[in-house]
Amino acid sequence: MKYSIATMLAQAARGHARWPRLWRAAELRDAYDVIVIGGGGHGLATAYYLAKNHGVRRVAVLEKRWIGGGNSGRNTAIVRSNYLFPASIAFYERSLSLYEGLTDALGFNVMLSQRGVLNLAYSRADLNRMRRRVAVLRALGVDAELLGVDDVAARVPELRLETPTRSVFGGFLQPRGGIARHDAVVWGYARAADALGVDVVQNAEVGAIDVHDGVVRGVAMRDGRRIEAARVVVAAASGTAALIEPLGLRLPVVHMTLQAMVSEPVARFLDVVLDGAVYASQSDRGELVVGGGSDVFASFAQRGAPATAPRNFAALLDLVPRLSGLRWLRQWSGTVDYPKDHSPIIGTTPIEGLFLSTAWGSYGFKAIPAGGECLAQTVVDGRAHRLIAPFDLERFRTGRLVREAESSGMDLEGVLV
Repeated sequence: MKYSIATMLAQAARGHARWPRLWRAAELRDAYDVIVIGGGGHGLATAYYLAKNHGVRRVAVLEKRWIGGGNSGRNTAIVRSNYLFPASIAFYERSLSLYEGLTDALGFNVMLSQRGVLNLAYSRADLNRMRRRVAVLRALGVDAELLGVDDVAARVPELRLETPTRSVFGGFLQPRGGIARHDAVVWGYARAADALGVDVVQNAEVGAIDVHDGVVRGVAMRDGRRIEAARVVVAAASGTAALIEPLGLRLPVVHMTLQAMVSEPVARFLDVVLDGAVYASQSDRGELVVGGGSDVFASFAQRGAPATAPRNFAALLDLVPRLSGLRWLRQWSGTVDYPKDHSPIIGTTPIEGLFLSTAWGSYGFKAIPAGGECLAQTVVDGRAHRLIAPFDLERFRTGRLVREAESSGMDLEGVLV
């Protein structure tokens, strides 16, 4: 079905009783060309680009719960490419470019809002680091602007520049950054992949990956079924390690919980994504979507530590005191997987036919389009696409790390891996 005003009016006249399913309730077959483990954004995007760009349509996406029930639905939906290292900038800029055309490509409104992402500097050292990032970004042709204190005040008049705990020294802006609707991105990819013949299967948990003599043969399901496939992609977020460690592959990551929350609607005052002591954006309806640093200990929990939310609230009120009476409607948490260099692990493995898309940390949502496109090309070619080659698992052995901690605002020093 194509969505339009005419379609909406026609369905409304029928009492909205005849809307079709977005994708089929596919049944598992005995064999596929490619099996993708994980029905989040990265898994679905990989399957979609396999079918669309390469004609590989005997593909199954296996999700142990429901589509988008993991980290793809547990984030603050920010998209940007304002990184530091050239390898990261090239990859995330490709992803942002794909986001800009994703609604048309999928035939499904992903609600992209390019309102800009504004990072705040709280010291001269912060501002100098941002000056370096802006210089690198602009040298590579990516939009970025260094802002003084007056420029920041003009963009966010409600912002308190001098607080009891910190002062704003300036910041930098990526005008093309912004937000998209996380559920819509997942649903759009699932719908488009299904239309190309991909089997999207929910409540299908993989128990093990079948490998014989160093070559992938398929997967074993929890219910005892065995599904054959010569190529398997693992895009199972924090569940990836449990699937690949029995094969002799260890992920050098720490699993942590990241929380976010949504407020009641308030009069619109924030027309940019603000990234400072916390990160915040405001929806078209007026709700504030707020996130902050991760919990301070390693965890697989999706409920989050009680101390983190008050810490985030305090940081927000420090910046915008008039929000002190704000009521919060809901809170959620996701499990993020951080390597020491804060860059993802995506690409080939020493096992023939096994591919990974994991360890995205807090970068996963913004990377969905390029992650899927590049990994699909890698699966077909059997060698890493140039944009993801720097992010392979092998870099931890060779020392070719891509240290993007500055771009995430997170610091894992002292956390046991």
